[in-house]
Amino acid sequence: MREMDTELTQSKFKAQAGQAGFPTVRPRRLRRSPALRRMVRETGLTSDDLIYPFFVTYGEDVAQPIASMPGIHQFSVDRLAAEVKKVAALGVPAVILFGIPDEKDPIGLENFNPEGIIPRAIRTIKTAVPEMVVITDVCLCEYTDHGHCGVLNTGDGERPHPHLEEGHVLNDETLPILGQVAVAHAQAGADIVAPSGMMDGMVTAIRKALDKQGYNQIPIMSYAVKYASSYYGPFRDAAEGAPKFGDRRSHQMDPANVREALREAALDVAEGADFLMVKPALAYLDVIRQVHDAFPELPMVAYNVSGEYAMVKAAAGQGWLDEQGVVLETLLGMKRAGADLIITYHALDAARWLNEGD
Repeated sequence: MREMDTELTQSKFKAQAGQAGFPTVRPRRLRRSPALRRMVRETGLTSDDLIYPFFVTYGEDVAQPIASMPGIHQFSVDRLAAEVKKVAALGVPAVILFGIPDEKDPIGLENFNPEGIIPRAIRTIKTAVPEMVVITDVCLCEYTDHGHCGVLNTGDGERPHPHLEEGHVLNDETLPILGQVAVAHAQAGADIVAPSGMMDGMVTAIRKALDKQGYNQIPIMSYAVKYASSYYGPFRDAAEGAPKFGDRRSHQMDPANVREALREAALDVAEGADFLMVKPALAYLDVIRQVHDAFPELPMVAYNVSGEYAMVKAAAGQGWLDEQGVVLETLLGMKRAGADLIITYHALDAARWLNEGD
């Protein structure tokens, strides 16, 4: 019933309408009751579709609220087991981890330290809830002292590329580091690695690094289409990864471009990506649809980002809208646009509401 034939042309409809001016097909007949509406619903949303983000930090018994994201916290590793058990109890099958290091440096050494914050978090989660799918963000921005997504054309001595301006993010020099990060996460037990830095060739570099170490079974969830968006503001507070200067427009996508999104996705597919992602989601539903239609063979992931979350929370906190209704409608819209999975800070509330609805 969910994949109904939508090819009712205007001529077919007129043929069924009769001569009296009243159509014999009346869609409202199928809306009379909740049971009828469920039977003919074209798009479904369940807790299985959701991925919940965690921000992991050092310390003991830390649950630090994030002011710009009400209800979201930075958690220390020792708090993760209890928190992930709550996620599992609600039927949410996966989490994605973002780490906050103790120290930062130009290349983010902690990012690929086997005893770093994310490997420790992975092991804790897998011990507490083995069936939980653990996805890890693979990028440099949270771990570098400059806050950018790759190695910079700067530092001691001569610049590696004297023809480029100082502070330029170097693509090819960043790729081996991303490979090391992915391997460190896989060794710790990650189920999926998710490169988010929008470096050209990142999927190939990570795939080769994983395969070389025997992790050919680890899928890559590529942030294939990541826009240079103003919706990321609260995330940068949560992950403590804002750039110290400049912006990320040299590697993240221009919000005006869609054809470029299809090129980016095609490159990642050719390089061996197992999932494709569009980020953000709400202002880019048309992009989700086009990428999904171009590559229907791969699972499509939408990232319902921090700014989208914060706007709803702020309005709901003022009593200006029905939070439950708006959240579920928004997530359903992302599914309708073509998303198979949604990374969202609303995941726990949404799962609770969906379960109560059942």
